[in-house]
Amino acid sequence: MKIFLDTADTESIKKWSTTGLIDGVTTNPTLLSKEGGDPKKRVLDICALLPNGDVSIEVTQKEPQAVYKQAKIISELSKNVVVKIPCHKSYYAVINKLVKEGVQLNITLVFTLLQSLMMAKLGVKYISPFVGRWDDIDVPGTHVLEELRLMIDTYKFETQVLAASLRNVRHFHDAVLSGADVATLPLPVFEKSLMHPLTDKGMVKFDADWQKLGVRQFP
Repeated sequence: MKIFLDTADTESIKKWSTTGLIDGVTTNPTLLSKEGGDPKKRVLDICALLPNGDVSIEVTQKEPQAVYKQAKIISELSKNVVVKIPCHKSYYAVINKLVKEGVQLNITLVFTLLQSLMMAKLGVKYISPFVGRWDDIDVPGTHVLEELRLMIDTYKFETQVLAASLRNVRHFHDAVLSGADVATLPLPVFEKSLMHPLTDKGMVKFDADWQKLGVRQFP
């Protein structure tokens, strides 16, 4: 499974990229506005930090032809850019055209199996089902990940499932079990997933027991 960070915080991306755990980054207008400054410079900096990882950058236009033109420009920013476009019927023809022209796409705001089927038929690189927003209306969100995995495997599509809107470690855990190809994680969720109190407790005990030996140097 690939792990993406869902952030536009370049310092955190730089920090965690050195671990070898991070395979890419997803951004959106909300994340870019949170960081401020020149959004173009920021996304170029992110692309440079992860030259071998996919970096998703979302369109901001609304009219279909404007979305097409903006997507083409975004795709040319860097070789590792993946353009994010909402899964709305107004953009289906645009998505089809962009895929045929070789533009890598991440279709966002996906909520159902049938939306995902349409996007897989068009041959997009990623579909991003939003797990947490299902939970917001009291519907278990991770069920759609399992449905998508079955659908893609059954029909042998090449589109990858990118589990998005993961709000907590349980969501991440369930995304792993569902067979999703990618999980994109907010920084707090990623960092929390690396820790466990029993690991810390065990380290304290091992250290205390070692000190009893009174060994100054080992080995």
